[in-house]
Formats: sequence, C-alpha cells, structure tokens
Amino acid sequence: MPPDDPILQAEKDYLSTSRAALAVMRDKTGSLEIAGADPVNTQFLKAAIWRRMKELEDDPDVPLFFGRLDYLEPTAESFHIGRRHVNDEAGEPLVVDWRADISVPFYRASKTESMGVGSRRRFGFTHGELTAFEDEDLTSSTAVEAHSTILDAEIERPRSGPMRDIVATIQPEQDVIVRAGVEETICVQGAPGTGKTAVGLHRAAYLLYAYRDQLSRAGVLVIGPNASFLRYIGDVLPALGEIEAKQTTVEEMVARVKVAGPGPAALDVLKGDARLAEVLRRAVWSQVQLPKEALVVPRGSHRWRVAAYQAEELITELRTRGIRYGAGRSMLPQRLAHAVLLRMEAAGDSPDDRVQDSVARSRPVKQYADSLWPPIDPAKLLFQLFTDRELLAEHAAGVLTEEEQALLIWDKPARSAGAAKWSVADATLIDEIADLVDRTPSLGHVVLDEAQDLSAMQLRAVGRRCSTGSMTVLGDIAQGTTPWATPSWDEALGHLGKSGAHTEELTAGFRVPGQVIEYAARLLPQIAPHLTPPTAVRRTRGELAITRVPDSLAAAVETVGQVLDRPGSIGLIVPDALVPAARKALQGKGLSFAVLGDEDDLEAPVEVVPAGLAKGLEFDHVVLVEPAGIVAGEADERTGLRRLYVCLTRAVTSLAVLHSEDLPAVLAG
Repeated sequence: MPPDDPILQAEKDYLSTSRAALAVMRDKTGSLEIAGADPVNTQFLKAAIWRRMKELEDDPDVPLFFGRLDYLEPTAESFHIGRRHVNDEAGEPLVVDWRADISVPFYRASKTESMGVGSRRRFGFTHGELTAFEDEDLTSSTAVEAHSTILDAEIERPRSGPMRDIVATIQPEQDVIVRAGVEETICVQGAPGTGKTAVGLHRAAYLLYAYRDQLSRAGVLVIGPNASFLRYIGDVLPALGEIEAKQTTVEEMVARVKVAGPGPAALDVLKGDARLAEVLRRAVWSQVQLPKEALVVPRGSHRWRVAAYQAEELITELRTRGIRYGAGRSMLPQRLAHAVLLRMEAAGDSPDDRVQDSVARSRPVKQYADSLWPPIDPAKLLFQLFTDRELLAEHAAGVLTEEEQALLIWDKPARSAGAAKWSVADATLIDEIADLVDRTPSLGHVVLDEAQDLSAMQLRAVGRRCSTGSMTVLGDIAQGTTPWATPSWDEALGHLGKSGAHTEELTAGFRVPGQVIEYAARLLPQIAPHLTPPTAVRRTRGELAITRVPDSLAAAVETVGQVLDRPGSIGLIVPDALVPAARKALQGKGLSFAVLGDEDDLEAPVEVVPAGLAKGLEFDHVVLVEPAGIVAGEADERTGLRRLYVCLTRAVTSLAVLHSEDLPAVLAG
C-alpha cells in the first residue's frame, strides 16, 4: 500500500496517539504513592502496582491494535481492537481490549450476520509499524465472504523463538471456545495446526479478564507436557497483559519426592492404572485401628474414663462422614475430649469449651488418638506397599492380579523411603495418597495441554487441583505417544472428574500446509481411525520433499544449510538415539545450533529436536530424519506411528523428509 495513502497515514497517527496515551497510563501508575498503610498492605499495594505496570508495558515490535470495527446506526461508533485497553486523558477508549464484549464482532461477524457492524478493518504491520489495511463491507447483500490477504499473511508469517499470540487471527469456531464461561469445562480435540494450544492460552487470558476478581483469588494454572514446551509458550499470556497465570508440568506438580526418572514402560502403565486408587485408599484407611482398651484421663484428683466401645463408636462415626484421613485424625481428640466432658457433667461439674480444648491437647488424649489414628507419611506408606508382599496382597486383593502385584514389588528395595529412587509414576501415587490424607486445594481454572498423554492416575492428580473449578482440556488422540495414552476423551474426562464436559473438535488447520497434512494423514487409519481427518485452509500448499539418501544425517545437514537464508525458524527433528550424531554432524559443518532439552537451550538459527520432545512445537522449516527410526524408538508400532505423526506435522512452510532406511509401509504407499 502506498505510504502516503491518507487513510493509512491517519491510522498511523492514531497509533502514535494511542502509544502516547499508553505511556501516560503507565507513568501515572508508576507515580502512585503508598501512604498510611501498614507493612502488610504496603507490600500488597506495591505488588499490585508492579503487576499493573507489567500489564501496561508497550513492546514497539508488537502492534498496539490490529483491527477496527465501524458500527452501524444508531451508534455509528468506531472501535480499534487491540491486546489491551488504552484510554485518553478524559477516560475515552482509544483501543478496546480484544476480550471486551464490544470486540466480539471482530471475530464472529459475517455478511449473513453482521452483528450490527458495517465494516471490519484489518491492519498489516511490519516490526510494529503500520504498513497496510483492508476493509471488509459487512452490509453487502452477497453471501460470499471476502478473503483477507492480511489474515493469511499473519497466519503464515515466519517466526522464530517462542510461540506468539494469535489474537489477531482467532477464527469464529475458536472464539466460541475462548469466550466460554468460567463455570464451563471444555475439551478440545484438535488436529495439528488447528491452534488448540493457542486457543487454550487465549481462553485463560479471557477468563482472567472477564472474571478477574474470582480467578485472582482462586488462581489459574497452565499445565504442559515438558519444560521445553512451557518455555515455548511462556510469552503468550504476558504479551496479552496477563502475568498471574502459573505454568508447570505434571511431573513438577506432583513432585513431593525427588524423582530419578521414568520406570520400565510396563510398570509405569500399571502404576498409572486407575485401579491403584482403590489399593491406595485401602492402604490409607487401614492405618486406623479400633481401640482395645479404654482411655483414661487424669485431671486433678479425678480419673475420667472413656470405654473402648465408646471410642470405637466415635471412630466409626468419623469414618462414615466421608472426610479426609487427616481431617478425621484432627477431629478425633476433640471427640474424645467431648466424651470426657460428658463424664464431668454427669459427675456434677460445669466444664466449658476451654476445658474441652485443654483435655484434647493433653498427653493422654493425644497419645491415645495417635495410637488409633496415626499420622501418615505418603512416601513411607507407598514404600511399605512396594516392599511388603503380604501388605500389598492384603490391600490389592480383588483389584490387582497376583502377577500385577509381583510386578509392583521392588526386587532390590532401598533402605528407606528417603533413599528410594522414585519414578514419575511413583510420585503420582504419592500425590494420590497425600490427597487421601489432606484435600488438595482447588484452583479456579486449569488449562491442560497434551492431555491425551497422561495416565489415569496423572489425570486424577490434575483433576483434584480444580475439583471446584473448571478446565480447558487440550489434545489430540492421534498424538497420544505414551504407552498409557488415553483411548477416548470420555474416559479422560471421567478421570479428571469432569464427566459432563463438552468436547469440541477442531479440524481446520491454519498452520500446517496442505501437502504436509495430507501426507501425515496417511497414518490416521492406523493410529486414530475414528477421528475426522484434518484439512488445511491455507491458500499456499507449502513444500514437501521426501528423499532417499545414502547418509540421512549428512543430507540433513546439507539441507539445513540450504534453508538457513530463508526467513523463519528451522527444526532438525531426529530419532532420540541420533541426537548425539546430529550434534556432531552440525558441529562438523560449523553451523550454529541448539539442542532442545539441553540446560543451556538458547535461541539459535537451528534447533535440533529429539522426536520425543517435538510435541506442541512448530517451525517454519522442518528437516526430518529417518521416519522408521522414530517409529522404532517407541515401545510399540502404534505409539511409534503416533510419534511420527507428531513430528511430520511440525512444519509451517516446508518439510524435507530424508531417509536411508525404508519408510514405514503406511507412508510408502
């Protein structure tokens, strides 16, 4: 578009005015003084001001607004739509937050349903500078929707570094999910390139905006599959002005003990089975003992006695209330003390609540209660189960087979729970025990990505962290790459405690090119035959090359060198076993690179991606080495083909598949 276009220049001036107003808003926030507050409130207010300052930060490389709505009569108002609200000195809005109700038509209005809007304008930017615009007349009688070149350019724009927001390109079906109410749990089955991760993050941003007070207290948590993935998505919410949401992995979430790593696949599959919950429940409640003798409490010159049968009645009553183990343990001394008070009253005394509290805290009562309802250390209890065959057999009877029980018993147990080499699956079981003892606090909302890869016990661990809140569950059954991957969303939602949740299926791919997604979709009949095949909606078909070569790694390095001059990110995806060889080959050619998963995982022109860490990431150019090796690296063929499906669908512009081994038969055909 000509730079001297008068409309474009007017919008540039408006952008400058809006940026200046945002700077004023930030300066006013930074100049606020805190006076007359006590130390606690002072720290609270300082933290609130700091958060507000972060929300008002202006990145000159990021457009302050990306669209405009011109409403029809009677209002005939115009609103610029952006990532955050900006107002002038008089309080009038210059930029409206994309999450506000007034912004909904920017994403959903059409020629057949204009939602009161006459015209929708999209802006094109380069490094934060306004360079173009296009208008869409929504009052036209034709039912043919206009095609947006700017929208295509934004979707296909080359990228490097972390994931960025999609706030300017959210599609109507995505917006419906994003703006679902805070009380609603939604499961999103999304094919590669459909933006399910971005939709989940934008929903978190929307909920924090629309239900700020509620969620600021209750909290929002984003759970990803690994640390590399969290680094990749880490800038999305801050870019939208939201810094309060926390991020973690399931492994970090349940890390009550030091984890040495994963265990054998067959063993971890068993430990992830939901039946283990019943075994652990039995083990926990078996710690409660029935009294064999009476409680005697000396007090002054009197000795007050609670018969064993009465103490048993108190324990039985507590157990039938459905409370946590820890809650019952804390209530038992008070129940025993109250029984003592009844004896005192029967003898003519007039004790009050202070006397009851004193009796409950007395040594005889505490010791008696501890002997009947002892404290539980979750790790020690699991250690006992896995080292004592008779104990495990007692609690697993009718739940696990003898063969399964034998598999759980440690061949060479450590000397103590503290010295044990716990696996991730073990840590999840310990977390289950901890919740049986004391209720896990519930968050207001949890975004769970790559949920299809979690075991039943891991899903339970996530579910109890939003037992009174809602969830956004994201994933793709076809990308389930763990031996314990969930077979269906209904089953997964049941383990999460959200059986009534609504499931949305996204199949329109905006990022993966048509040639690439069609090639990868050859795997679907074997890995997920019940899913709807994804379709690419992009105008450009992308680039796909499948080449047999004598030395796949050498050819891969040459290919990487050829695409280095092209814009965008480059991912060299290799079987996990070939990572050292890929590192050596790149070093031999003097190419700068980083290896995903390394502790010093820094930004570099080329990223070496172990196949096991590729999930959730995307690159403009992907060079994929030895598909058969990726399949062979998994425990079974179906899991291997699912891993390959993940790796094949990471490309945004070009995919080069290089192999010296035969391709898997389903691809070769």
